[in-house]
Amino acid sequence: MPSAPLDELYFQWLYSQVGSTRLKDRTRTYWRLLKLLFTKEFVWIVPHDDNRIADGTDLRYEFVDHSRLNDVPRDWINLGGSFLEVLVGLSRRLSFQDMDERKPRDWFWEMIDNLGLSKHTDAASYEDEEVNDILDRVIWRTYYTNGEGGLFPLRHASTDQRHIELWYQMCAYLLERV
Repeated sequence: MPSAPLDELYFQWLYSQVGSTRLKDRTRTYWRLLKLLFTKEFVWIVPHDDNRIADGTDLRYEFVDHSRLNDVPRDWINLGGSFLEVLVGLSRRLSFQDMDERKPRDWFWEMIDNLGLSKHTDAASYEDEEVNDILDRVIWRTYYTNGEGGLFPLRHASTDQRHIELWYQMCAYLLERV
């Protein structure tokens, strides 16, 4: 199992990918929310969404390389993916697909907003269970057929988004926005 210090270093690195680690204004920081996303395992139930778990593995390799860490346990690298890793991975893919018109952190916060979580700053009062319910809604695909309540709500969904892998939901969302 990974050591707590390794997990904490990795979490801080992930946070730095989408937010400023230097901000002190608790109305503009999201440490608590992102920690909940980090500790929530992403379970895939739609074929090919396991690719989003692979994005998490890639992020761990990148972190290890960036941090110049040696002797990181293979078990840690091959852990299941967290919800936070899935969002960071998707935000990078969105940025690449839109040819860097928007940065990954912009896409990340748009997905957070789509989930209704942007009000959950460190200064806000909320129950962890409320956030977990929202994350479960995405994982177990209990959002609306047009994707509303999920990561990629569509104005004109031609198919039930609950049965479409996240990659194709993302692509449809991006196409609608162009």
